[in-house]
Amino acid sequence: MRVTKRVTIADIAEKAGLSKGAVSYALNGQPGVSESTRQRVLRMALELGWHPNSAAKALSGARSGAFGLVMARSPETLGIEPFFMKLISGMEAAMAASQTALLLQVVADHDTEIATYRRWWAERRVDGVILIDLRRDDRRVAVLEELRLPAIVVGGPGHHGGLPGVWIDDAGVMVVVIEYLAALRHRRIARVAGVAGMLHTELRTQAFDEVSARLGLESTTVTTDYTPDQGAQVTRRLLSSANPPTAIVYDNDVMAVAGVSVAHEMGVDVPGELSIMAWDDSVLCEIVHPPLTAVDRDITAYGRHVAEHLLALLDGQQVTDFESQPPRLVVRGSTARPVNP
Repeated sequence: MRVTKRVTIADIAEKAGLSKGAVSYALNGQPGVSESTRQRVLRMALELGWHPNSAAKALSGARSGAFGLVMARSPETLGIEPFFMKLISGMEAAMAASQTALLLQVVADHDTEIATYRRWWAERRVDGVILIDLRRDDRRVAVLEELRLPAIVVGGPGHHGGLPGVWIDDAGVMVVVIEYLAALRHRRIARVAGVAGMLHTELRTQAFDEVSARLGLESTTVTTDYTPDQGAQVTRRLLSSANPPTAIVYDNDVMAVAGVSVAHEMGVDVPGELSIMAWDDSVLCEIVHPPLTAVDRDITAYGRHVAEHLLALLDGQQVTDFESQPPRLVVRGSTARPVNP
């Protein structure tokens, strides 16, 4: 029986007259080698049979027929956050006509996310990527620009370099939310926010603080990891304080539902003693008792716009920042004038 020896980086390095490190940089899309050297290494890798499919794509420039989405979050997020399922369903709706698939990978942190982008680039695994959970001074943006990997950023405005972004006006709708609660004569308002450092969290916080100061309200923001467990813990702490809020705004629906549960547990009447509002309307907001007043953002359309812009970018069209449909406030039974303002 003839045994075929697997081609290694050392074999390619010997043939190319380069160090194994330089070959590794070239094959994995890392800086440190020139573009001409990178192409020469890829060509030799193809000739020797090292990852033939990946090397062939790299040399031919053929499309892979896939977009990449990396989530640097806990895998449990997909199971508890309706936001991501709606976002992905919108993307899939736009991608179906072009028979483009979505390659989803869940990783532990941004270092692993960046390594994934470099590997996808080197292997030509995806035609473009969708960047989520944007942060101020986000180093992932610089990496994608360096690789020249086509990308659309979910979020903004701003803070995404030369990459085009699709965004929703979170700051504007936060002003509407707080002005509505102030009109109901709430003067002590708390916000149970998402992850600190994410741009949309920071934009909402800034708008929350500014409108609260303008209206002379007592306000506080507590950051969480978006999970119902932390939402419940923070609610319990807020309601146990010496001067509890009469209204709480939650940065997602599952934390708001957890907040309603804690209020019932502590004997706090909703909405008589406590008004509760959720970000991103969902079925959960409708079926809880009382049904939740919520910010309604068309997340499915959001995802569709993101995929459409990435498809247009690959087709060579001029793609610029795009503001998706503005959110609206859906008033239900969880908000009212407080009995004891």
